[in-house]
Amino acid sequence: MDYLNSVLIIGSGAREHAIVKALLRCDRPLCMFAYPGNPGMENDGCTIITSPINDWTDLAEWALLNEIDLTVVGPEIPLVDGIVDIFKKRNLKIFGPSPKASQLEGSKIFAKKIMEKYGIPTASFKTFSNIEAARLYVKQ
Repeated sequence: MDYLNSVLIIGSGAREHAIVKALLRCDRPLCMFAYPGNPGMENDGCTIITSPINDWTDLAEWALLNEIDLTVVGPEIPLVDGIVDIFKKRNLKIFGPSPKASQLEGSKIFAKKIMEKYGIPTASFKTFSNIEAARLYVKQ
């Protein structure tokens, strides 16, 4: 059986802090890292990554170098940006949906169009790519 020795948590909000708290209840000691993390996560024994990280590829390389067993992604933006695909290309284990699957959470317009297409009740909406058209619509 494979055991987790190290986990990387991506994010800095309450959701990610809750993940840290849940991992603290594991029977085995676990090395936890967070990027970007927050002081509360650090107080709970999570190491905040301070290495210069410019993009998700840099973070994947950091995870490889530090032999991270599992990465857990909290926020939608990294998911929509494709972090899961970047990590999987390096054979790193990561928990989260692909960029395409994460669109429902990461894009209000995408979600609204899906709801409209399949008759799911939602508030009416209109999208604009031109500010003047949006202003005219609001004035009506």
